[in-house]
Amino acid sequence: MKALILLRAGELSLKDVPLPERKPDEARIRVHLAGICRTDLELYSGYMDFSGILGHEFVGVVAAADEPRWVGKRVVGEINLPCGSCATCLAGLGRHCPNRRVLGMLEKDGVFAEYLTLPLANLHEVPSGVSDRQAVFTEPLAAAWEICEQLHILPTDRVAVFGDGKLGLLVAMVMRSLGVELTLVGCHEHKLDIVRQLGVETVFADRLEGKRHFDVVVEASGRKEGLEGSLAHLRPQGTLVLKSTLAEDSALPVTHLVVNEFNITGSRCGPFEPALRSLSEGMIDPEPLISAVFPLSEGIEAFRKASEHGVLKVLLELPGD
Repeated sequence: MKALILLRAGELSLKDVPLPERKPDEARIRVHLAGICRTDLELYSGYMDFSGILGHEFVGVVAAADEPRWVGKRVVGEINLPCGSCATCLAGLGRHCPNRRVLGMLEKDGVFAEYLTLPLANLHEVPSGVSDRQAVFTEPLAAAWEICEQLHILPTDRVAVFGDGKLGLLVAMVMRSLGVELTLVGCHEHKLDIVRQLGVETVFADRLEGKRHFDVVVEASGRKEGLEGSLAHLRPQGTLVLKSTLAEDSALPVTHLVVNEFNITGSRCGPFEPALRSLSEGMIDPEPLISAVFPLSEGIEAFRKASEHGVLKVLLELPGD
């Protein structure tokens, strides 16, 4: 099969590799579409010293499984592969398992290939009314829904999302579905316009004047300045949700946090069920976030495109059978 392999930092290659071996509790999945995300670009730059097949956002069809009911099903898959036996797993926190493997990131080849394997326990069937171009967003959309799992957000809450990248836009779409008083803070007209058309208030970061005193602020900008701005506009005893992982140093102002009694919540992966339900019911349509689609054979060019300033989601399309 063809696969896009990261040989070392900054060096990608399209190669012929054997089909991945499938264990009895796993499915072999034929990939239809795969998405390039910010983490893939960071891995390409040397983050985590990963080598192998990249990618963790996908939609595909089960080609082989020991449980016949899965064969032929269109699926998406959760990316964490926990050990299942440690204290963390037994406490129901498998995504935080210290021994976990992570699809396309840590000791597990990813989805930028014609086939991948995943445990059946990680799979979710895609509803019939959800297109491949929508379903490929399930994993990042689940990360957006995780905020609702962690916080009790009221319809009367004033919520701000800092960051108009892919995740920030998805978070804004989820928050909009809750009926809150919502503001998206960003830097790109064409990105802000995506949610502005949905009725969301938007504002450029350099024009956010005064103290807005939001009840909840979601930091998804991926920039140190975004974190600083988030804190500046959070009301006392408000909640800051951290979605960004910042490569640069970003010391938090501890005194400011203590005096204002801020609540801080780290937020990472999330539940697939509400993500798929919101796609199936038409609550959220992520397709406007697609900037370009490339065949797998042009995967290196796709990475270049995904790295360009202002580009949103770049997809890799796999050849059909």
